[in-house]
Amino acid sequence: MKAALLHKQMRVVGILLAVTLLFAGCGRKTGRLGAGLEGSVEPDRVLYERSLEDIQKSRYVAARLNLMTLINTYPDSEYLAKAKLAVADSYYKEGDSASLTLAVQEYKDFRTFFPFLEEAAYAQYQVGMAHYRRLEKPDRDRTQARLAEIEFQEFLKAYPEHEWAKEAEQRLREVQEVLAEGDYRIARYYYIKGSYRAATGRLIELTDRYPLYSNSDKSLMMLGDIFEKSERAEIAARFYSRVVRDYPMSPFAGDAKLRLEDLGVPVPQPDAAALERMQAEAAYAKENGGKRWMTKPLNIFSARPDTSRAAHAGPPNLEPPTDTTATLESLRPRQNFQLQGGNAGGTAPGGSPSTAPAEGSKTSDPGATSAPTGDVPLRVDPKTGEDKSSKNKDEKEKDKKKDDKESSSKKKKSGIRKLIPW
Repeated sequence: MKAALLHKQMRVVGILLAVTLLFAGCGRKTGRLGAGLEGSVEPDRVLYERSLEDIQKSRYVAARLNLMTLINTYPDSEYLAKAKLAVADSYYKEGDSASLTLAVQEYKDFRTFFPFLEEAAYAQYQVGMAHYRRLEKPDRDRTQARLAEIEFQEFLKAYPEHEWAKEAEQRLREVQEVLAEGDYRIARYYYIKGSYRAATGRLIELTDRYPLYSNSDKSLMMLGDIFEKSERAEIAARFYSRVVRDYPMSPFAGDAKLRLEDLGVPVPQPDAAALERMQAEAAYAKENGGKRWMTKPLNIFSARPDTSRAAHAGPPNLEPPTDTTATLESLRPRQNFQLQGGNAGGTAPGGSPSTAPAEGSKTSDPGATSAPTGDVPLRVDPKTGEDKSSKNKDEKEKDKKKDDKESSSKKKKSGIRKLIPW
């Protein structure tokens, strides 16, 4: 009897001990939860914690299943916003092109539903980074670069004092370096070819939008040279002056000063802010020159663009591109000066064809008949009606076809943005 009673007491003690160990185990499991998740073991929190663990172990599909279960089952959960942000993070960390596209959409949805949370700034920054990770080289598709520029600009406008503002500024400088490099390569091609009109539009836009671009000083020198060859010395002097004033430590500053002196234009003083910026750039290049030298050869084998020459000082451009056209009319030749790639004949200051006769020309020739604007007046024999102009009929027909082709091309190519097949 005593043995049975003792056995029964031992069973009770064993049960109590098992219950005690069970609760102790639960307590230790609760202690391993992430920061800010202490408390009761609600199912929504368990799902959120499991999803975070899955993301850390690169089990992104399983993580999203848990997160979507949380979002759909517990719409009033305190972890709802964190769960939606974690879904976007899972796509971002997955990293392929399709996942990054979905990450952008999820981050934007988060900002739409939770615009006043602190994490909204993080979501906006991640949108820019998702596009940044898909950047291509300057001679390839620049869609992602333009989208990244827009998103980083929006971040800096909305959160100028954020802790990630400096990093976002640097990312924006790198993106704008890639965009400017693409325009510069096309403009340089036309400049070398001698198609100055096509080069000028891109160079003006480039130097106005991206003053921090590594070849902006060289682009200004090209513009000055183009306008100087166009006999527009007053406009050429403006570009040379910008080199001296805004890029005082540039290797082209000395040449720009000499050209200003030749044109009889006063040489401006360097801008203090520009000088300080270039000194900071020089200090950074001196400190990190070895890294640039090591990474540059490797960029040949990389699909990503080379951003090693991007600026590290100075405010990037925060304004979106506009549809304003460059002052290409200022390239119109004076009198008989013909700019390669331009229209035949002089042009009045307003842009309309000049109708004033050249010096020494005769306007009362009875054998001359009027012709459409841009054509040479014809000399016709009154008796036979034969055309005795210096141009024969074949040449006139060829010129007419050329004019028709140019006019149709101008209709297709609006403004100064022209897509050039490389």
